[in-house]
Amino acid sequence: MNGPLSTYGGAAGGSAEMGDAQTMAAVKNMKLLMESCPGKTAVSGVMGFALGGAFGLFMASMSYDTPLSTNPTAAGISSLPLREQLKRGFKDMGSRSYSSARNFGKVGAIFAGTECCIEGFRAKNDLANGVMAGCITGGVLAAPAGPQAAALGCAGFAAFSLAIDSYMRRPSETD
Repeated sequence: MNGPLSTYGGAAGGSAEMGDAQTMAAVKNMKLLMESCPGKTAVSGVMGFALGGAFGLFMASMSYDTPLSTNPTAAGISSLPLREQLKRGFKDMGSRSYSSARNFGKVGAIFAGTECCIEGFRAKNDLANGVMAGCITGGVLAAPAGPQAAALGCAGFAAFSLAIDSYMRRPSETD
């Protein structure tokens, strides 16, 4: 089995030892990054941005899969030349993808940062951390719509976090 921590395989001699030292240093730096709250927040934001971009691109492309008669703006677009139709379609897909990417990145960064801070403050790793982080994240994201929306956002995101954490923490079939 070859991996970043394996001691066999690769080149022979001194260069293998230097490669292993470099690999070990890289692994150590990645562990340090993922153990810090700013590192977790940044990685979650970037990964959320990437996932949101792919999701937004997929969802935007599905809106062009429907018959033209169901889309109210399709009548004006269908009369344009093909090149202009494609140009407008790709521009719309790009803007929707970017919007989804920003939203997913924001949610990922806020949730991961909040959960990490709560875990560090409580010095525990349990379901309550995710529930509290979910409540704070949902409340913060829904706060511009008013206090009632913030309360519903808090409850909804906390319930979703509880469901996901409960599922992910359940014992595996081999245990």
